[in-house]
Amino acid sequence: MSSQSRDDFFKTTVLGHPAGLFVLFFTEMWERFSYYGMRAILVLFLTASMLGDNPGWGWARENALALLGTYASLVYLSPILGGMIADRKMGYRLAVALGALLMTIGHASLAVETPLFLYIGIGFLILGNGFFKPNITSIISQMYEGREDKKDGAYTIFYMGVNAGAFLGIMLCGYLGEKVGWSWGFGLAGIFMFMGMLQFWFAQPLFGDIGSKPLKKGDISEEEVLVSPSDKRNPFTLADKLMIAVSATIAFFWIINDPMSKIGNVNMFDFRIAGMEGSTALILFALALFLVLLVTRIIRYKDVVRDRMIAVAIFAFFTIFFWASFEQAAGSMAIFARDYTDRALMGTAASVFKVVDTLITVIPLIIITWVLYLLFKQTFRRVSLSNVILASSFVIVWGIVIYKLYNEFSSVGTEVPATWYAVLNSLFIIIFAPVFSKWWESKYNPSAAFKYGFGLILLGIGFGFLAFGASTIPQGAETAAVSMIWLILAYLLHTLGELCLSPLGLSYLSKLVPGRMIAMMFGIWYLAIAIGNKLAHTAGGMIDKVTQEYSLTAFFLIFTLIPIGAGLVIMMLNKLLKRLMHGVR
Repeated sequence: MSSQSRDDFFKTTVLGHPAGLFVLFFTEMWERFSYYGMRAILVLFLTASMLGDNPGWGWARENALALLGTYASLVYLSPILGGMIADRKMGYRLAVALGALLMTIGHASLAVETPLFLYIGIGFLILGNGFFKPNITSIISQMYEGREDKKDGAYTIFYMGVNAGAFLGIMLCGYLGEKVGWSWGFGLAGIFMFMGMLQFWFAQPLFGDIGSKPLKKGDISEEEVLVSPSDKRNPFTLADKLMIAVSATIAFFWIINDPMSKIGNVNMFDFRIAGMEGSTALILFALALFLVLLVTRIIRYKDVVRDRMIAVAIFAFFTIFFWASFEQAAGSMAIFARDYTDRALMGTAASVFKVVDTLITVIPLIIITWVLYLLFKQTFRRVSLSNVILASSFVIVWGIVIYKLYNEFSSVGTEVPATWYAVLNSLFIIIFAPVFSKWWESKYNPSAAFKYGFGLILLGIGFGFLAFGASTIPQGAETAAVSMIWLILAYLLHTLGELCLSPLGLSYLSKLVPGRMIAMMFGIWYLAIAIGNKLAHTAGGMIDKVTQEYSLTAFFLIFTLIPIGAGLVIMMLNKLLKRLMHGVR
């Protein structure tokens, strides 16, 4: 797009930004709505009793968490391939629409509630996410080329869409899933993913040529300009490609084999190598191969680039510890909320909860509806159908919210949905993100190592509250009724930890790695998050075994001590990391 046409593009603005940004805001919001809404109820549905008013499938907790871990890890790996295909073959906009369509099919499949459609649905969700996740942010990057002064604000607005979607998805899909029926929760996620796809597709005139075509071989991307002429290229050798292929293949089948062996009793690695189980031996071999690849590539670069890439690798390593604990929210913490937390409220406590729940539901929704109104005013003539679809989706949301509030205020007491606690993460992010942003901009801005350390330690302290709260639960107990304050405090500390660490990781990655190497390092970063997610639910699946042999307190102490220990270690590496970063803050 030429400079003149880009100036024209910025003439139609909402809150000082191009109207197209807010189309992406709502598209991402519905995708996050569907992702977090589905994730909030998946384990609860799979492990719910097969008897009762809202029966589940009665799976063992270990089996349900094995499936969730495989899904969550592949969700972070599929964007690596999806981004490459969009870059070279189809363009970002078509990739986003295709990803949304595949995810719609996935959610619809889950709503059928049969084992076959469960696996089909999860497969479509993984594929769809691969096309959607990397390419919608690529459209924003292209949209703001040459307007660096506006980019931070654009990503802040976009990030609010992420949290708004997570907030509404967990609350509404969780409410319908637990109170009405699981298929209603899965189905609602699919409906809004479908409407998000349609409103994005029919808003194409707002984007001009942005994201419509794949990059040509000779194109110079924005990142390419960031590379110093002295930085030489280091193309992948045949040996590099073979190591990538072998390690990736082993890792993929290992991830798939975990739930297959537990749920279907089908073990692809039912053999032994050098006295070890086949799965253990092969995954250790794949890990060693990947480390050889990483080391041999990094040492080919010049001193400063090499040191900075080593720093990124260290941060990625500690990121694994963070996500391995933080992602308990979708697994063991959801189980704790349902089975071990006193969620029945009566009298004054019930009335206070209903008022608080109403405020935290309605106020954010009013703000988002106001943004929709501003977009509607600016773009209705150009993309009327997109606006009508988007407005219709909000009519549905408001209808469900009114239905939810009516039911709650009509009842004498209330039972807090187990999924409600997960809403607190998005709520606390919205409240505290501006505070942390001001902190990072002040003279008291800590170093990267200390930010990581604070994040890990706060995360561990959050689990410490759960460990203390669970101290009254007898060994081996499958149910209990401890105060909900421990979950609320845990989510508060976890969110504060997330704000210290999660948003900063990709920021440091973009600062430390020159453009020609950024694709590889992004891949490593997402690989670290994928490993963290798989470890989270593999460890979470041990909740019954640890509780029976020791206690639930012992289970949560694992996630207390390991993050705190990792946080202290990375703080001790502060001087080393500063030296490796060569002045980057």
